[in-house]
Amino acid sequence: MGFEAASRPPPSPSWLCSRSPPSARLSPRHLSVTPASSSTCKSTALCCSGDSTKPSSSPSTRSYSRRWYNPLRRGPPEDRPSPEIVRRWIEADQPLASQAKFTVVSYNILGDKNALKHRDLYTNIPSLYMKWERRKHVICEELMGWNPDIICLQEVDKYFELSKILERAGYVGSYKRRTGDAVDGCAIFWKANEFWLLEEESINFKELGLRDNVAQLSVFQACKAESKQLLVGNIHVLYNPSRGDVKLGQIRHLSSRAHILSEKWGSIPVLLAGDFNSTPQSAIYKFLSTSKLDIMSYDRRELSGQRSCHPAQVFGEKQDLSNSLFLIDRFLTCGWTDEEIKTAGGKAEGEVVAHPLYLKSSYATIRGSARTRDSNGEPLATSYHSKFFGTVDYIWYSKGLAPTRVLDTPPVDILRRTGGLPCKVKSGERSSGPGIRIRLYSSQ
Repeated sequence: MGFEAASRPPPSPSWLCSRSPPSARLSPRHLSVTPASSSTCKSTALCCSGDSTKPSSSPSTRSYSRRWYNPLRRGPPEDRPSPEIVRRWIEADQPLASQAKFTVVSYNILGDKNALKHRDLYTNIPSLYMKWERRKHVICEELMGWNPDIICLQEVDKYFELSKILERAGYVGSYKRRTGDAVDGCAIFWKANEFWLLEEESINFKELGLRDNVAQLSVFQACKAESKQLLVGNIHVLYNPSRGDVKLGQIRHLSSRAHILSEKWGSIPVLLAGDFNSTPQSAIYKFLSTSKLDIMSYDRRELSGQRSCHPAQVFGEKQDLSNSLFLIDRFLTCGWTDEEIKTAGGKAEGEVVAHPLYLKSSYATIRGSARTRDSNGEPLATSYHSKFFGTVDYIWYSKGLAPTRVLDTPPVDILRRTGGLPCKVKSGERSSGPGIRIRLYSSQ
């Protein structure tokens, strides 16, 4: 996904955070933001520059970028982006006048080991497109094309290979590997000439009894404006569709830690990005967008909405017996045990689970076409394989930020022609990760 945002008019003059990135292809999400006075932004990245007339990229970044594919550059037909997967920026109806902008992307890149382990999900994908050596370069081409200021990646198991490439482009990164037997994790990269890392915090959900998933929280300061600070969170929520209690627990804890860290640095803007493994029609989406959820009104196994997103269901195709039995199981009620209530809400009693942040989804903020958006304003799909077709990737932002544009996602008919992801020009698990441009306010 791609998203550009601008913060609402602050009491003090707006501040230019960064230039807007060139249009390009980016997987799951792409966010561009404009910093201004006090604001928080979630799941996005902040790039700050005090003078819009000066190029904010370093010489090393510019020279490196030329070696990578530029979707705006003319060339042989085989080197051009597929016309079927071209993505365009969608501007806000009333963009705020501000030069303080930065771009953030979020992308589940599909770990190499997971791609091999779950080959049944990619039966329609030619083996050539599944090979890591090829996917690595296509992923980096996409990232270099978007030229984001902050990059949030999930399902990373080749961190040092990606880091070597991105460092040559002027990025610095941090990584948190999942616990247990898994070898992948979450990674955040940022432009070294745009941000300083003030503090970072890693979350091991295993320590909380919430499985082996991890998350990252990073506090950044704009290099060219010391008063501009931003908190960015990056998470890969548990996949298991039936364990909505664990998903709620992970998101609740991330939000709580983000709030505490934001307050520590003077109520700075918060931005949360990642693979939330929950659909826009789900109860978990409602939890994120409204800050609370009466869990007793829902079946734990249906909280994420994933169980209704099998391609056969979405496309209305004939379903096999196993899928029919799966649908029957959905109608069986599933109550909540005391342990599950504690997992979701952090305490054994209480029917309402809450988190302390007030968040908005970047894509739902800016209207898009009915060809690419659902009734909530979210993309119709950011992930597509043999057992799932739908949206699970988001960039959430808090008060003080306002999206100025988002990167549109491919229409359903175009995605179906690929047969699934990865494909020739999309080497991650996500076809259209969130990307935004946003404006950020200084809290000082």
